[in-house]
Amino acid sequence: MGKKDIFVYKQFTIHQEHAAMKVGTDCDLLGTLSEGGNQILDIGTGTGILSLMLAQRYPFAQLTAIEIDDNAVLDASRNFQDSPFADRIVLKHLSFQDYLAEVKANGLSEAFDSVVCNPPYFDKSTESSDLGRTRARHTSSLPFPVLIGGAYDLLKDGGVFSVCIPPEVLDDFCFECQIRGFWLQDIFKIKSVPEKEPKRFVLVHKKGQIVTPSEHVFCMRNTDRSRSEWYSQLMNDFHV
Repeated sequence: MGKKDIFVYKQFTIHQEHAAMKVGTDCDLLGTLSEGGNQILDIGTGTGILSLMLAQRYPFAQLTAIEIDDNAVLDASRNFQDSPFADRIVLKHLSFQDYLAEVKANGLSEAFDSVVCNPPYFDKSTESSDLGRTRARHTSSLPFPVLIGGAYDLLKDGGVFSVCIPPEVLDDFCFECQIRGFWLQDIFKIKSVPEKEPKRFVLVHKKGQIVTPSEHVFCMRNTDRSRSEWYSQLMNDFHV
């Protein structure tokens, strides 16, 4: 096990020797900028990082984390069990499509205050020979209409759906959300440095309530490439 297989946060540790997708900036942004609630669903939890960050931010929340990949489940299970939030997180080893079918069969729709997902977004690039990486990165495993429609059905009225996506799929994703009935509440445009265009977008959509979207623009680093004060403050409760 190498140093890259362990990522230490202030209140928990991420072991990621098995998962195809490792902890990265997208996780940090979504984990801190997403909106939570008492009942939170994490779709495609991977190493479990989003669930753990939200469990820390929302101390009364109960979380359900879904993951299809066998290897990622190994990491997430360990990370949850070793954390101080183990009694508030339930890990389910299945696809989101199967979870939807299971929930609807039991008549348990509209159960969540918040749904979060760091979704797969590559749809035109060559798929990886690594099945876990393909599932994590390509929309073939979870198309936007399935993800967005499922999130809508599982949310209570007034619930929120938070994602982190790159600019190349922004218009398509927002269009699908609009078609389904979501209203954009917040759009966080995240730049790597001030002179660049936004590299990532954190979107928070609301169900069942008409809202006027608020736009926020932030930089992760200063022009000299030092960490910005905004990003330092954002991660203050998490990064060691």
